[in-house]
Amino acid sequence: MPSIMKIGGGSFAEVATLLVRLRCKRPLIVTDPFLMKGQLPGRLREQMQDAGLRSEIFHETVADPTTTVVEAGVRVFAEGDHDSLVSLGGGSPIDTAKAIGMLAANGGRVRDYKVPNPIPVPGPTHVAVPTTAGTGSEVTRFTVITDVDSGEKMLIGGGALVPTAAVMDYELSLTMPARLTADTGTDSLTHAIESYVSRKANPFTDALALTAMKTIWKELPASFRDPEDLHAREAMMLAATQAGIAFSNASVALVHGMSRPLGTHFHIPHGLSNAMLLSAVTKFSAEAAMGRYAECARTMGIAGADDTEAQAVDELIRALYMRNAELEVPSPSRFGIDEERYFALIPTMAAQALASGSPQNNPRIPTVHEIETIYREVWQE
Repeated sequence: MPSIMKIGGGSFAEVATLLVRLRCKRPLIVTDPFLMKGQLPGRLREQMQDAGLRSEIFHETVADPTTTVVEAGVRVFAEGDHDSLVSLGGGSPIDTAKAIGMLAANGGRVRDYKVPNPIPVPGPTHVAVPTTAGTGSEVTRFTVITDVDSGEKMLIGGGALVPTAAVMDYELSLTMPARLTADTGTDSLTHAIESYVSRKANPFTDALALTAMKTIWKELPASFRDPEDLHAREAMMLAATQAGIAFSNASVALVHGMSRPLGTHFHIPHGLSNAMLLSAVTKFSAEAAMGRYAECARTMGIAGADDTEAQAVDELIRALYMRNAELEVPSPSRFGIDEERYFALIPTMAAQALASGSPQNNPRIPTVHEIETIYREVWQE
């Protein structure tokens, strides 16, 4: 977990004060082109200038962070003699800033630190400021970077990647469009469920995961339908952070392992690819952790205390399919993917999913063949 966490409406105004407290003098702001069209990065820079800090903005991040973008960021960081990082945006700017800090401190290439390789030296001070309620990257020890040479989405992990501080101001999420709200919210729900059923689950992460999934299940439809529902937005931002801490310490599982190749090959947003897979993977995995999945269903109010484990799990699977319909989640076929290319890539995607290591945390560890079967199953759902 970050050593400092600021949570609540208006906390964005405390970023510069936090940087001064952390003895930073030349922060590099890492954000994306979409946010640069608005006023937020400029407001952050003005806040820093008023505090006597010299800052610069790097806004070349992309939806799926790449080695090319990270390397460009490292050059800007070094040339500007920066001593710290402030990431502003969704998971992509935060993940990019983590990788920039990693290379600034350790040198080499991103690939050198792909899991299970260690990150020897912690990076510079990093303050993460999420503008979406979803990825949880502001509190995790992971980053995912795409290798432009191989096309592989590389999972990189280690305590050195955990931001020094995180500022979670739900007011920054009020401008999120409905599609992004649904996708990032489902990403958070997946984090909560997967960390609870993970083979690395523990009592600390269980408490956070259960609290997060209960909130997300209740509040996500409201924030999807009404972007200005302040109660729902605030609840979703906190739940995303709780789910992020849970999976950072208990790990994700099969959904995330299968999700990354979908993003790599078809550029499906991460949260959306999770949503495409969550129901089918839950159905596949449930027999190996009936009690855990049943508790998820009861916690989210999907099943009652008198329901058997089997009944609760059946209700959970049915509810997940119904929630996808409610949030207008398309299947891969309805997303517009070419059918021939999709099916031709299934063996490759299955091998990449298994190699990521995440499926080994799943309650039911799949074979390559079983992963291929799930990819075929979700095509038309």
